[in-house]
Amino acid sequence: MAGPPVGTAKITRCCRPLTPAAVFVPSGQGWKQVGELSLAFGLSSLIGLERQWRHKSAGLRTHALVGVGAALFLLVSKYGFSDVLGSHVILDPSRVAAQIVTGIGFIGGGLIFVRSDAVQGLTTAAIVWITAAIGMACGAGLPLLALVVTAAHFTVVFLFPYLEVRLPRSRYLGTGLRVVYADGRGLLRQILDESARLGFAVVRLDTRQLEHDVHGTPAVAVNLMVQGQPTPESLAAALHDLDGIFEVTATTDLTHSAA
Repeated sequence: MAGPPVGTAKITRCCRPLTPAAVFVPSGQGWKQVGELSLAFGLSSLIGLERQWRHKSAGLRTHALVGVGAALFLLVSKYGFSDVLGSHVILDPSRVAAQIVTGIGFIGGGLIFVRSDAVQGLTTAAIVWITAAIGMACGAGLPLLALVVTAAHFTVVFLFPYLEVRLPRSRYLGTGLRVVYADGRGLLRQILDESARLGFAVVRLDTRQLEHDVHGTPAVAVNLMVQGQPTPESLAAALHDLDGIFEVTATTDLTHSAA
C-alpha cells in the first residue's frame, strides 16, 4: 500500500465540544439591564405612590426599593456568575428567584399585625409581595408581564372596592353590637328573641355588670356578635325601642366572622 506523498505531512483535525466557558456570555451591565432596572423602579414607584396616598404602613420608598431590589437580584442571578462557569461549574439562575420570594415573606410578615380580633396589613403585605414579583419580571426581561400585573394591581385597589360594596350582604358576616340595659327585668331574653325575629343568629355573647348605675338604675352591658342578611341598623333600631334599653352601639372587636 502506497504511503502519503513525499514531502507532505498527515494533518489530523481534533474537534472538541465547546465548554460553557467558551460560549460568549454577556456581561449583564449594558443598557438593556439598565432599562430593566428603570422599568422595575418606575412600576414599583407607581404602586408605592398609591400606597403613600392611602397612608399605608408601606409607602413609596418601601415599594420602590422592593421592586428595584428584586430586579437587581434576578439580574445578578442571570449574569453575575458568568466568570466562574465552566465544565465543572453549573449554576441554576432560578435559585435566587426562589430566595427572593422567601425573603419578601419576612417583610410582609412584619406588616401584618393583630389588634383585638382584627387582622390588619394583609393587603399591604400582599402588595409588597406582588411588587417584588413585578421587579423580578422586569429583571427577567419580561416587561409585558410586568406591565400587565401592574395594571392588575390598580384594578384591584381602585375598582374592586366599588364591586365589594355592591355585593349582597352575606349571611355569614358577623356584626358586633353592645347593648346596655336595665338589670333584673329579663331584657336579655327579649334581646335574643328580637334578634331571632329579625333573622339574626347570635353566635357570641358576653355580659358583664356595670360598676355604675345608668339613670339611677343598675345596668348590664352585653356584647353580641350576630350573623344574618338583614342590615345591622334594623336590629339596632329594634333593640333601642325596647323598654329598659339604655344604649345600642356597634363594636369593632366582634366584627369578624365565626369559624
